[in-house]
Amino acid sequence: MTSIPNARLGGHILVDQLAAQGVKHVFCVPGESYLAVLDGLHDARIEVTVCRQEGGAAMMADAHGKLTGEPGVVMVTRGPGASNALAGVHVAKQDSTPLILFVGQIERGMREREAFQEMDYRAVFGTQAKWVTEIDQVERIPEIVSRAFHVATSGRPGPVVIALPEDMLTETAQVPDAPRYEVVETDPAPGQLTELARLLASAKAPVAILGGTRWNAQAVAQFAEFAKRHDLPVGVSFRRQMLFPADHPSFIGDVGLGINPALVERIRTSDLVLLMGGRLSEVPSQAYTLLDIPVPRQKLVHIHPDSGELNRVYRANLAINTSPIAFCAALAQFPAPIGRPAWAGSTEALHASYLNWSDPAPIRTPGKLQLGEVMQHLENTLPANAIMTNGAGNYATWLHRFHRFTRYATQLAPTSGSMGYGLPAAVGAKRVMPDRTVVCFAGDGCFMMHGQEFATAVQYGLAIIVLLIDNGMYGTIRMHQERHYPGRVSATGLQNPDFVAYAQAFGGHGERVETTEQFAPALERALASGKPAILHCLIDPEVISPSTTLEKIRAAALRG
Repeated sequence: MTSIPNARLGGHILVDQLAAQGVKHVFCVPGESYLAVLDGLHDARIEVTVCRQEGGAAMMADAHGKLTGEPGVVMVTRGPGASNALAGVHVAKQDSTPLILFVGQIERGMREREAFQEMDYRAVFGTQAKWVTEIDQVERIPEIVSRAFHVATSGRPGPVVIALPEDMLTETAQVPDAPRYEVVETDPAPGQLTELARLLASAKAPVAILGGTRWNAQAVAQFAEFAKRHDLPVGVSFRRQMLFPADHPSFIGDVGLGINPALVERIRTSDLVLLMGGRLSEVPSQAYTLLDIPVPRQKLVHIHPDSGELNRVYRANLAINTSPIAFCAALAQFPAPIGRPAWAGSTEALHASYLNWSDPAPIRTPGKLQLGEVMQHLENTLPANAIMTNGAGNYATWLHRFHRFTRYATQLAPTSGSMGYGLPAAVGAKRVMPDRTVVCFAGDGCFMMHGQEFATAVQYGLAIIVLLIDNGMYGTIRMHQERHYPGRVSATGLQNPDFVAYAQAFGGHGERVETTEQFAPALERALASGKPAILHCLIDPEVISPSTTLEKIRAAALRG
């Protein structure tokens, strides 16, 4: 029989529900609209990270969700606070990250008068969250919080938004705590595995593409073993490189921006695509051109934890409604191959092509600082379990193409293409996993979107390393500008601060890197400092990608 605690404040009941659901970290920007919750956190065994902007707080919670598979929890105040947090909610939506956003709300009796900072959260967040609700009765807090954790983690994970009327939080009630959530899981049917075995046995040029969420380290290892047994070529979806080890003989690269042309050709000419966990949305599908819609040329096996995603865009020959974790566990029952498959030689060739494509040694670009050599040094220096983060911008191409991810839970990157994500993600990662090395890649424009969260890193002694790649512009937009409107530069130039002084002003370590030779010793000093660090890396503005320059793009556009 469930015992009923003594009467508690609504804000305290809420905190007790978080503890009951296993929450260990909360990211927040405080507000008077949820003071009773902050009071409950005073005595709770929950780590609280006080952030400098709500978007950064939400992105830290998203990083938590990506690394752990458990919902990241973020708390913000009403109105402007909620508006700022929407950026992180959008990331969690497109990236399928479990996240729960608690938002302060006006008193219930003031509704629909446009009270101070009043906002209709169901309308504002309705298209970006799996569920948006408001707790009107203090007695229902355990029920609604429990449901939120189930919704955020089951099927295709995503964000849940819960509004908290200020007066509800100061009422009292005697209610039992809800039990800890359990992720709803489904297993593949035996007949589906049999059909997959038949399709694989009859294929001449299969390929697997891994993506999405609902993975863990064990599932990654199980699929790697499956790929090895079958000599199956395996690619990973956009910014999902930690789902398959790059040093595995079956790995053929990432299906994202700046993709290896050999990988594109293999997917186009394959006769069987095993799409595992992901949606093959705009970026990995190369603007929806790799597979015909609605019926692909290739036979398609689509494995996804949310039935609503199956056959939504691509009609599959075999649709399996299960998570990667459950599917990979079931692969132990998959029949062993008879002999070496016909495609084994092409798998070797594709892996060799990937190794060549991801080798930065031959890359030479304008300027004194060679990012190819920077990437080589990082590969030789960083531990295999280092967590790499980034936001959006052409600078991220260097990380995605040349860093060889070999471990699960080592990549934090927004498939939504959100600028400003890298720094708060690094802070969130180091807060959750303090023993891991955390390196943030950020462009100068990207960094300044949430640069204030460097203060959060200093406040909590989080020794992250920020590689700030500065070309003095919004580089990706400038690239497109030169391609479509050559020579007509508009609204893309930036005047930046002294980022070394910026780091030092907050209490961190900062160094300026202008040449390749300066990078290695600067990184060594940054790691040794034990402080959050910014290495301000200045590159030639012409270095728009590893393979071309702005001048070449402009010239090609003018030739027309």
